[in-house]
Amino acid sequence: MSRIGKEPITIPKGTKVAIEDGCLVAEGPKGKVSEVILEGLSVVIEEDAVRVSRAGDSAPERSRHGLMRSLLANAVEGVTNGFTKNLEINGVGYRAEVKGGEVHFALGFSHPVIYSIPQGISIIVDKSNKVTVTGADRQKVGQVAAEIRKLRKPDPYKGKGIKYADEVLRRKVGKAGAGAK
Repeated sequence: MSRIGKEPITIPKGTKVAIEDGCLVAEGPKGKVSEVILEGLSVVIEEDAVRVSRAGDSAPERSRHGLMRSLLANAVEGVTNGFTKNLEINGVGYRAEVKGGEVHFALGFSHPVIYSIPQGISIIVDKSNKVTVTGADRQKVGQVAAEIRKLRKPDPYKGKGIKYADEVLRRKVGKAGAGAK
């Protein structure tokens, strides 16, 4: 039995979980997330928990058992508490601001970079250099944060660009200088 897969997923108060058309749908205060149930696995909703079990004991079924449980646990956690990713913008003149459904970035290019906010995600900019991405779907939050970081990856020499708040950059040493011998 999978160590992760055999653990039950507790359903917090204020969260509804149902199975509809081969999908588990979790609905709570932060939104609604649906997750497709993988074939070969069965999901049972009890009073206050969700259990995932598998029919066989083949290697693909065993590997998907823990994955399915983790995906469903993330869906329940997301609609209850939500997920966040924090990014930092470093560099002189580099900044961001939210205008309607878009985020406008000044990243040292000759033009502003405009990123449209997907549905189900909210983006908050503090002090024009701290960006917080929040949402109920963990995968979507991580994807949006990665797309924003990709707009201007951090420079290894000066550290300019967009990086995750907890990311540690490996800085490189520049040239030694023209007059040094």
